[in-house]
Amino acid sequence: MMNYESVVAFVGQWRCFQKLIFFLLCTSIVPNGLVSFNIVFVGDNPDHHCRIPEVNLTQEWLNATIPEEVVNGKLGRSKCSRYRLDVIRNLSDQGLVPGRDVNLTSLEQEGCLDGWTYSKETYQSTIVTEFDLVCSNQWKAPLTSTIYLLGLLVGALITGPLSDRFGRKPVFFAMMAVQAFSVLIQVLSVSWTMFSIFFCINGIARISSYISCFVLGTEILTGKVRVLFSSLGICLSFAMGYMLLPLFAYFLRDWKSLLFAIFPTNLMSLFFWWFVPESPRWLLSQGRVAEADAILRKVARMNNVEAPEIIFDETTLTKEKTTTRVQHNVFDLVKTRHIRKITLIICLVWFTLRFGYYGLTLNTSQLHANPYISCFMSAAIEIPAYVFAWLALQYCRRRPVTILVFFTGSLALFLIQLVPEHLSGLAVALELMGKFTFTAGVCLLYVYGAEIYPTVLRSTATGTCGILSRVGSSVAPFLFSIGDSFEYLPYILLGTLTLATGVASFFLPETFGKQLPQSIEEMPKARSLKCPMKTKKDPPKVISESPL
Repeated sequence: MMNYESVVAFVGQWRCFQKLIFFLLCTSIVPNGLVSFNIVFVGDNPDHHCRIPEVNLTQEWLNATIPEEVVNGKLGRSKCSRYRLDVIRNLSDQGLVPGRDVNLTSLEQEGCLDGWTYSKETYQSTIVTEFDLVCSNQWKAPLTSTIYLLGLLVGALITGPLSDRFGRKPVFFAMMAVQAFSVLIQVLSVSWTMFSIFFCINGIARISSYISCFVLGTEILTGKVRVLFSSLGICLSFAMGYMLLPLFAYFLRDWKSLLFAIFPTNLMSLFFWWFVPESPRWLLSQGRVAEADAILRKVARMNNVEAPEIIFDETTLTKEKTTTRVQHNVFDLVKTRHIRKITLIICLVWFTLRFGYYGLTLNTSQLHANPYISCFMSAAIEIPAYVFAWLALQYCRRRPVTILVFFTGSLALFLIQLVPEHLSGLAVALELMGKFTFTAGVCLLYVYGAEIYPTVLRSTATGTCGILSRVGSSVAPFLFSIGDSFEYLPYILLGTLTLATGVASFFLPETFGKQLPQSIEEMPKARSLKCPMKTKKDPPKVISESPL
């Protein structure tokens, strides 16, 4: 197989075309950050209690209609019951005073037969207030998030095969369109079921557009710019959208207004179709050499450089056409022993990263009483995490820095339980450190995995190995619910899983300083499982391209 980056070196790495592609693809990722966690505000559960209709009651009885109960060690008004109104009305008509003439605990209670009254101190409305997802229907609120996360799982499953079959560009823009219009239909939802169905579709499109955009940029850009895009550019763009979310939500307290404001940010990316080409690497892998040649010549003209008379010689054409006769699928990820080892470890790494990332992200509401500040803190910590990942990818070997991330994350999680109660700020810092390591790990693994798998399997591997990661994210909402019996149990479980994954990372191959593999035969080999502490000398680096 040819050395692709050497063949296309004549177009340069950071000229007009590369700058345009870098900017457009990064811009198209910003809406992903807005969409991913809007359920934090759209699906939040404000304070509520049973609605009291207009009845002839004295002020004392009106104030006493809602019984008090202890929840999480605090005394407060009941959210799902009230004293029977017919009894209360009779007692009020008799001129009796609650608490003095009548023992309230002896009165019979009933459910919220007239609906609920919701606090508007933080939100004007959410889907919880819109569809009354409380009391007997309170299970629907967390299920909404799970449905979205299951959509991410389905999207991760179908994106790879679709992208490898039909191309990176068509899948990317088609999914951006689906994402935009699913948000719009959510605004028009007349029931929780309708909202959840299109929320799931939104999840499918969200992850599909992200993966296809990542793969498209990784294959179009080369050298340092490729790693800059895949490690820092695309991740910072997502974080920018995530940081904008609490700003949008702060000024738009109604859930429909918030989603309607997010809709055009998704729609604008569709106009990039005329400027973003198909991946020449993918075209070559499909034997469509003439199309790849035409794109590169157009790039050369845009960069004001002269293309060679023959970009791909006859030998290359023969090899590429031969390659297209072999149809690759998901079973190639476990076909041979060394690929199977790599795939199993990558799946474990992805599961742990997503489980920890979403678990800690969904728990950030406990960081601060104000949900907008909590969301911003959770988003802001991702910026230094992405910068760290970029610097690590620029100067460090992939395997050691991956191991370091997992060991640091597990240490932070284990230390949380040792922090005294009066040092709550230190516990918050350790939890944010955990979020930092998982965020950096996700960024590292996107690049690491793309460098391990060849072009003919890269998108399939990215999507398929991400399936387990989406399983991890789907069960993440239940992580901190198990802390009711023992507060620190979630941190211990997550820390143990993170430590075990760090040990497994010892066996991944090293890809630092090597060209992206084009064929399965060019894939790096997994390290021996017999003794991870015995290291073999890495093969000589390819000097033609200095990696980030």
